[in-house]
Amino acid sequence: MAAEDLREEYAQYLQRFVTAIGEDVEVGAFAKFKGKLIKKLAAEEFGELHTEYHQLAAHYLESLDRGDTINDIVVKEVRELAAKLVLTAPV
Repeated sequence: MAAEDLREEYAQYLQRFVTAIGEDVEVGAFAKFKGKLIKKLAAEEFGELHTEYHQLAAHYLESLDRGDTINDIVVKEVRELAAKLVLTAPV
């Protein structure tokens, strides 16, 4: 992903964070989202988790398309990464 696109994704994340949490906390601070304690990510942390989430979600969705049996651990990991990014997981 291009650096400019990632900056835009991070800006959207920051907006989602404030909207979903209901308050603006400092980067590195923790807040509750969907019953999980999540840390407000710095741009570098966000980039790493964003890449990891999209790779795992793509793998998961490809597996569903193939009709593979999905391990509950994979579903849990996708949901946890989505929560950290303040996203609604596709599962």
